[in-house]
Amino acid sequence: MSESLLICDLTQSWSPTGGGGISTYLKEKRRYIQDRTAHRLIQIVPGPHDRITVEGRTILAEVGSGQVWGSPNYRWISRNDAVFALLREYQPDIVESLCPWVLPWIAIRHRRRFPDTALVAGYRTDFPNAHVYRVVNDLAGHYPASFFRGIAYAYAALTYNRFDRVYTLGRDAERMLHRLGQTNTGQLGLGVDLTQFSPEHRDPGFRTALGLPETDGPLLIYAGRIDNEKRTDMLVRMFKALPPELGAVMVLLGDGKLRQQLQEEARGLPIAFPGFETDRLALARALASSDIYVSGMANETFGISVLEAQASGLPVVGVASGAMIDRVPEGTGRLGPVDDAAAMAANVADLWRGDYADARRRSLALANANNRWEQTFEQLIKVEYAAALAARDARRAKGWGIPARRALDIT
Repeated sequence: MSESLLICDLTQSWSPTGGGGISTYLKEKRRYIQDRTAHRLIQIVPGPHDRITVEGRTILAEVGSGQVWGSPNYRWISRNDAVFALLREYQPDIVESLCPWVLPWIAIRHRRRFPDTALVAGYRTDFPNAHVYRVVNDLAGHYPASFFRGIAYAYAALTYNRFDRVYTLGRDAERMLHRLGQTNTGQLGLGVDLTQFSPEHRDPGFRTALGLPETDGPLLIYAGRIDNEKRTDMLVRMFKALPPELGAVMVLLGDGKLRQQLQEEARGLPIAFPGFETDRLALARALASSDIYVSGMANETFGISVLEAQASGLPVVGVASGAMIDRVPEGTGRLGPVDDAAAMAANVADLWRGDYADARRRSLALANANNRWEQTFEQLIKVEYAAALAARDARRAKGWGIPARRALDIT
């Protein structure tokens, strides 16, 4: 792609200091665009107040937004008019929408007024399952939850079929989009900073620093939000099901709605809750100093924390659902049934007592083989963006119909 483009990233919610998937993606993309391309980049994100920060060819446009309840490190954009005004002011060539909620429709609205804009969406969260079904099921049971999940998938079809290109992070999500009628799709491989996440950062004193006992058993680690979506409560139940003679200890690194509740449930157990870690080097040290990464999330689509754990040399014990199936191939850990604490505990014990050293080597080799951010963004620009621009050009070739469609479009 020879022409210099103005690219816009649009995200409804993020944490500027966190290591979450979208936050990491945005930071790495900003670095790549600045160092490796001639393109320009504007990232529209929630912030404590309205602010524009220019650094070289990149712009960080913060929209004053409130904090997310229970996750104080995250903010949520609710001022759609401010986002639309920024799009109108900068008029990017490509808008990449990273969240499934309201802002995709701001991008669609913008394109109605500026038809030369190419729209790309990242389907990064299976939100009908991860959010809609899970919440309604907890409140009202399976059948109402299934009904509202169906409505959410209908909304997804209505939304994403209006984009020029939609990429997913796994095969299951791409097949689902095909069932919804969106055929211009691709799979984007995610990256990890291999200079930052490495077994070389292992700290023999890490357990002691956490106040955990020195044992011959594994140090289990989870890094991320401690909330219902991530199913971190299942990790505590799993830990209670581990055989005592295994000598395991665990650290849940993060913050969220369930942290206080789980601390109470874990009272007397060798489980540490050090809180939210803003220092990426400290996170790298925590991962490298642990032995097994554990996650109970069934609807994971991003999996950045899994990649960072593997780059640190950790096998992964998780569930056979969502992105875990793609992220944890055979030999790099264990996957079991969703919400089955006993099965996860058995997998942890089996891995530690069995082919742990081999799983560790395989995990590290996997991370080093094909999980570099350079590969991610090369594919994003040369494949996903190129396909979106081709779809835009096809629309422009039918330019006689654009004014009529805009006049009749009531969405």
